[in-house]
Amino acid sequence: MLSKRVLILHGLGGSDFPHWQAQLASDLIKENYIVSFPAFPSRDNPKLQEWKEFLKKELAHFKPDIVVCHSLANILWFHTCDELDIKLDKLMLVAPVSKNRSIEEAKTFYPYPLAKDLKATEVIMAASTNDPYMSIEEAIELQTNLNIGMKIMENAGHINAASGFGKLDCALDWIKREEECKINEELK
Repeated sequence: MLSKRVLILHGLGGSDFPHWQAQLASDLIKENYIVSFPAFPSRDNPKLQEWKEFLKKELAHFKPDIVVCHSLANILWFHTCDELDIKLDKLMLVAPVSKNRSIEEAKTFYPYPLAKDLKATEVIMAASTNDPYMSIEEAIELQTNLNIGMKIMENAGHINAASGFGKLDCALDWIKREEECKINEELK
């Protein structure tokens, strides 16, 4: 069985260890996934066009099966996916940022569109009940507009290292779920 290719996309400032994305990259490699966890240019003061070009090159080069976005990377995905000719197995959107909140360091990302096609067979969003960058009501509205599944996490802040997430086991479990089902089917 071929190993799945997972592209992990960080938000503003990056997702260096002990962020859950860094932990996820490590855990996936241990599970024999092929992982790309690139650092975007100017990650503390990003420019949308620069990040879009970087993402398109990475997608063309790496050819992922699964993409995992955190925070600003979700907005990047919304801006970019209508221009992409790909079909992912899975897309995970973690802690998206409100349409009603422009972050000064990332002002070129606003306003942002809602993509009609997220370019994935299966999509899930994870949101927190107390994320300072998006209220749970806004998260539910976004989830409804995108017509995707959602995991609501109680008091998880922005679901990052600053809010205590050095590991996010549900992300690893969700990525592995289909693979484990296939392996179990093959064993029958």
